[in-house]
Formats: sequence, structure tokens, C-alpha cells
Amino acid sequence: MAVDASPVSTNLKALRLHGRKNIKLDDVIPQNCGHDEVRLQIAFCGICGTDIHEYLGGPIFAPQPGTKNKVTGIELPVTLGHEFSATVIEAGQNVKSLTKGQRVIVNPAMDERHLGMTPCSPCKTGCYNICKRSVTYGLSAEGGGFCEQSVVKAASCIPLPDSVSLKVGALSEPLAVAWHCIRVSGFKEGQTALILGAGPIGLAILCLLKVWGASKTIISEVTDARIEQAKIFGADSVVNPLEQISGTRDDEVTDPVVAACRDLTGGDGVDVAFDATGMQSTLDAAIAATKARGTIFNVAIHEKPLLLNLNLLAQQEKSIKAGIAYTNEDFHDVLKVLAEGKIPAEQLITSVVPLSDVLNGGFMELINNKSKHVKILIQP
Repeated sequence: MAVDASPVSTNLKALRLHGRKNIKLDDVIPQNCGHDEVRLQIAFCGICGTDIHEYLGGPIFAPQPGTKNKVTGIELPVTLGHEFSATVIEAGQNVKSLTKGQRVIVNPAMDERHLGMTPCSPCKTGCYNICKRSVTYGLSAEGGGFCEQSVVKAASCIPLPDSVSLKVGALSEPLAVAWHCIRVSGFKEGQTALILGAGPIGLAILCLLKVWGASKTIISEVTDARIEQAKIFGADSVVNPLEQISGTRDDEVTDPVVAACRDLTGGDGVDVAFDATGMQSTLDAAIAATKARGTIFNVAIHEKPLLLNLNLLAQQEKSIKAGIAYTNEDFHDVLKVLAEGKIPAEQLITSVVPLSDVLNGGFMELINNKSKHVKILIQP
């Protein structure tokens, strides 16, 4: 039996993707709340770079026009938003883990456990983030967070610690991305790191590397606003790769990023380089800036294939790795970090915009003034 169906509104506002460069704030019919689902009152939902890509160049993860997602069966238009915090206002009759009034965040990635399917080989080993049939709320599944209310699987919800606000809780998804990358990279306490790109994920990695015990952190960034943000968040060195090195160096290095990494590490280079930009120039810099037997870790989603000279890896036994998304373990670790106040989470939020202004104050603001922002939250 449902806890309470009375909060269901007859008219809900939702930001929906209708196609490339076509998003609208629509009136939508509330979703039904199934036996294993909960209805959420959305508190905050962050705008992700993926949302912007879906609008400008998509659909990418959302269904193509005239088609349906093979797993969920949804088609355009689809409600966007996958970085959200919320309060439970209704629970299906099989839900025992959550109660009405409980504050939660949502792991938006669904795997076969949520879908009632036979587990694939990655899921059998606990690698749910690379499930062969993975779908995501707000992209390839209904239940996006740019809406007043959403219905999701109860198993997708993670209770929010009492000491973490709903506002900060909405940062848990991008922070979980960053945490997962650090964990999968094999980074260890006391090591050094280069982060190429001081966007939201790059800055999240910077903040969390401090928690992991990084001894030195270097940021590579070209925009003045983000250079200042990287300094505020505690990077030991912030380098503009477009600047010229003055004079000549004994090691004949001409790239200012590589030079900074070597100067801060006694000439060796960093232990791990995180590429959060995804350009040919940043990949090349990451390889050159990493020490022998160091790790180059790809964080970015690339718009086009890049060239990789494997000889540069082989000659010094360097490794290249990559990561995608997160698991529940990453969310729990991030929530613990937030609950203990180990990072300046509030400073990552640069604007809070009402749902009614999501088009201009949210999407267009990020498109036109991206470098001024870390994270814009939408509040229904």
C-alpha cells in the first residue's frame, strides 16, 4: 500500500528534450508510482555538461527522433536532469527501505538489478557502472530531475546524512564521478597529480584529491575565471598552457604544464595525470608530464578520436586508464566526505535558478558564460 498518494499533482512542469537545440518547459502528466518505486519531490538538480551536449548536439544518450530506447522503451521528448536531491513523498507497497519525508539523493544509473534482468558479466563482478544494458534517469530513462516531481526505483535512492543539506546533496553525482576516477586510477596517499581542465569535474577531482592525501596538485587551465577558481580550491600550482616558457631549460621542455609538473616533483613528473578536457593537446601533455611508471587517466568524453603514440608509454612503462560514472560505493564515500565537511562543497555552487528560468538562467547562461560557473542548480 502506498504511503500517501495525495501529494501527486495534476500538473507538473518539466524541462524536456524534444530534439537537437529543442528543449521546452512542458506541462506533463505525473508518472505512476509502482510497487518498487518512490515518488520524489525534487529539491535541487544540477545542470551537467551532458545535458548541454544533449541540447546542442544530441540526442546522444537520449533516444533518436522516431526511435525508442531498447531497454526502457522511452522516446522523445524526455525529461532531462540526473544530478538531483529530493524528499520521498510516496512509496510503493514493496518499499521497506525508505519512508515518506526521507531526504535522498539518486544514483541515476540503472543496471539489470533495477530492470529485473539477468546480470551481465560486469554486473556479476560488481562493476555495475559498466553494465551492458545500463540506462540513466534523465537521459535514457524516465524520471529526470528537471521536474517538480519524479518517480524512480527505491533501490536507486541513497539516504542523505542529516548534516548534509539537500542543496549540497545535489552535488553528490558529479562528486561521485570524480571520486570514482581517483579510486580507479590507483592514486595513493602522498602522490602527486596533474589535472587538465578546471571545469566542474576537474575542480571536483582537485577537492577530493586533498581528501585522498595528495602531496602536490597542479591544474592546467586556459580561462582566467577558472584559473582563479582552481587557486581558490587549493591547487599548489595553476598553469595556463598557452603561456610561453621564459628562457631555456636544461631538460629542453617547452610545454609550461610539463615544466611545472617537473619543477614541483624534483624533475620526475607527476604520479597521475587526470585529463578532464579530452583534447589532443591535453593528452599529449598528460603523457609528457607523468613520471616513469606513472598513470594517465582519461576522465573526459571525447568528441572525436585522438592519436596515441604508444612508444611514449612503452619507453617509460607508463599506463593509460579510463573511467566512467560511479557505483553506489562511490556515492556512499562522497556522502561521508560531505557529512564530515572535508571539502568546501557550497563554493562549488555558483548559481541557483528556479525551474521557471531553467532555459535562460540555466542552459543559456552555461552556454554563454561557461567559464564563470562551476555548478548551476535548478530548484523547482
